[in-house]
Amino acid sequence: METRELEKISKQVRKQIIEQVYKAQSGHPGGSLSIADILTVLYFNQMNIDANNPNSSLRDRLVLSKGHCSPALYAVLAQKGYFKNEELNTFRKIEGKLQGHPDMTKVPGVDMTTGSLGQGLSVANGMALSSKLNHDGFRVYCILGDGEIEEGQIWEAAMTSHKYKLDNLCVIVDNNNLQIDGKIEEVKGLDNIEGKFKSFGFNTIVVNGHKIEELIDAFNTAKMTKGMPTAIIAKTVKGKGVSFMENQAQWHGKAPNEEEYKIAIKELDK
Repeated sequence: METRELEKISKQVRKQIIEQVYKAQSGHPGGSLSIADILTVLYFNQMNIDANNPNSSLRDRLVLSKGHCSPALYAVLAQKGYFKNEELNTFRKIEGKLQGHPDMTKVPGVDMTTGSLGQGLSVANGMALSSKLNHDGFRVYCILGDGEIEEGQIWEAAMTSHKYKLDNLCVIVDNNNLQIDGKIEEVKGLDNIEGKFKSFGFNTIVVNGHKIEELIDAFNTAKMTKGMPTAIIAKTVKGKGVSFMENQAQWHGKAPNEEEYKIAIKELDK
């Protein structure tokens, strides 16, 4: 699929993120918008998946460790055909399947139930190791938040990734520099994310997380890397695509009102 087509899909995903959170009057738009391009490239350019056979044992897996950004995942899954777009209207509704955090027992295409931050890489390790031991050949992608990697279990898991030479594992850090309490460097002094993963034995790649071509090149490089896991540090903008949400920590977990919703959709329609 050409870059322009991927960009169109990503824009539609962003609109659906805003629509889900607005209709539910609940959710996390900021971090969902920052990973829209990443998920679009994975599901429409990189991953070996089939919406008609969502439980194939040989499919590539995605673990959205930052599970609160489920609106982005749901939008991509709907675009890919795992369920109808209309189902996005049930986001965070009591009768709906699309909970605030993804549930693998209810939503086709969701490979892991997530939401408790810090645990996703451990699960992704298990999947990747299983693929190797059983010679299944599938790849595993794990999206982490930069605030999330302040948690110690992430680094214990990173040691495991290196120990077992999980070259079929690709970690993507959504490095938008903001978390619920503010800037990551102010909350816990987090810096040099690339160097940290490199010191834990990862092949590290830094990209602009909103440049489709850079993302494709990085994922292709990860596939060719042997003997070690890869960590892609994706430099992103929280709230990307909606001017008044961009780089604003308050939009980590806040729903737009009607006026803000209309402005956001108008901007994304341009």
